[in-house]
Amino acid sequence: MKKVLGISFGRKMANCDIMVKHALMECEKAGCEVQFIRADELNVSNCTGCIACVIGMVTGRGKGYCVRHDDFDILDGAVMQSDAVILACPTYETSVTGRFKTICDRIGPSHDITFRKAAYEEGLAAGKPADQLPDPRAFKKRSAALIAVGGAMTENWIALTLPMMYEFTFPMGIDVIDAVEYWGAMATENVLGSPEMMERMAKVGRNIVASINAETEEERLAWRGDEEGVCPVCHTRLLQVSHDKNTVDCVVCGSHGTLNLVDGKIEVSFTQEEQDRSRLRWIGKLEHSTEIKTQAAPSGSIKNLKELKAPYVNYAAKPFTSEE
Repeated sequence: MKKVLGISFGRKMANCDIMVKHALMECEKAGCEVQFIRADELNVSNCTGCIACVIGMVTGRGKGYCVRHDDFDILDGAVMQSDAVILACPTYETSVTGRFKTICDRIGPSHDITFRKAAYEEGLAAGKPADQLPDPRAFKKRSAALIAVGGAMTENWIALTLPMMYEFTFPMGIDVIDAVEYWGAMATENVLGSPEMMERMAKVGRNIVASINAETEEERLAWRGDEEGVCPVCHTRLLQVSHDKNTVDCVVCGSHGTLNLVDGKIEVSFTQEEQDRSRLRWIGKLEHSTEIKTQAAPSGSIKNLKELKAPYVNYAAKPFTSEE
């Protein structure tokens, strides 16, 4: 039985909860086993940037787990069991919530499949027992749907939310096959007052079922969103103008493209090579992990670092004393 995990980053029984649950109900109708998690009910601490997760995998001493053990382990266990994930996040200050970013930071490099795959294969070759290797479920092919919710009546006030939500999926190589932006939500007390959006959530559920039950990889990966977007890989519309002022980068994928005006409309072309090096795909992810492995300066490379840090160790700027 296929397993679909729904995660809401919103308030209890508010829009995100309802939307995820409605999509899960559709999956359940199709015979899937479903699980629902409210992220705000989890006690997940911040990533400290200790990079012990990566160092452990690179040196062959770790399995890619965070050294902090809190409710993140609950979320991690559910994701590892799942065949698909449905995520919904409200928009706080034009982007994702702090809890969403905290969880993404904890997923980060510890779950990067290029690091985990290398550690797993090297460990197998060295004859290590299974309990000392990264969880092989990390390599399972998974599908995802992303739902960005915002109250603003102007769409660009939630423009950063959906692109940021890819941070949850790309370390593990989870393939996003559908995405929805629900803006103008404040015009309705609850999404239950919007039959059109509720039907769209039912479609999210059906799209997830179609993806995880697909007989071919091409069909599993087929984009099922309502809009094609600009980028052919992530289907988002968020572009960054390059320093040369002539080309652009997809902010989500990192792929480099060429912008043109055709019949008065903006078109962006990405070569197949650039699409393949998207950070959502293996080649692009491997490029980044190789970069870290080969170019990160090792500890001790600055011999007098302790002396250089000395002026900053006890420096403490005092609180302001007046309103002058």
